[in-house]
Amino acid sequence: MAVSKIESLTRLEVLCAEHGLRMTGQRRVIARVLSEARDHPDVEEVHRRVHLVDSHISLSTVYRTVNLLEKKGILERHAFGSGRGRYEEATRGHHDHLIDIATGRVIEFHSAEIEKLQEKIARELGFTLVGHRLELYGEPIDKKKPARKG
Repeated sequence: MAVSKIESLTRLEVLCAEHGLRMTGQRRVIARVLSEARDHPDVEEVHRRVHLVDSHISLSTVYRTVNLLEKKGILERHAFGSGRGRYEEATRGHHDHLIDIATGRVIEFHSAEIEKLQEKIARELGFTLVGHRLELYGEPIDKKKPARKG
């Protein structure tokens, strides 16, 4: 019985437990909503999704929980040019982002060629690269067709 309960925990719930966070029912709902997100929702969107599961969870509770998860290094905040924080799990593998400036849609991608070029540039400038964040902003070339996901 206990095994199935452990298996049903989302990755974010496990990370919260590993960081010693007390998992209230409300935090559990918020963590599950964030774990299920395939986009990069802002706090208001997280609240909208949470509200569908439990209408008693306030926007301020979502804000506090998201801020706590960010401070603990569980969530990563992105602004994507809008100034508005959008979130994703911080422990996912490295990737970069392409943001459709018309719709705000975020496409995650990884390019070995870009990674090598960044390392080369850092070396040429006398540095060892220890991290980076790449955000590209664009619009579809053919606005009649949706942009290809990568």
